[in-house]
Amino acid sequence: MKLGEIKQYREKIAKSSPAELVEELMKLRKEQFALRLQRASGQAPKPNQFGVARRNIARVKTALRHARTAGGEKA
Repeated sequence: MKLGEIKQYREKIAKSSPAELVEELMKLRKEQFALRLQRASGQAPKPNQFGVARRNIARVKTALRHARTAGGEKA
């Protein structure tokens, strides 16, 4: 991801509700799983995609944590 794309993704995540963030997290985990399957089956996904998926998961989890603590819930 390029810097501009990262900023747009952060803004999108910041505006999302906790339910939307959970959906996004599931989508990213499925993507990460698909990448691992591709690597195991001999297909060659771009190596940087593993890091991109991992970082996006971390971004969503961080935003989810902020949303929960701002809402008064304990995580």
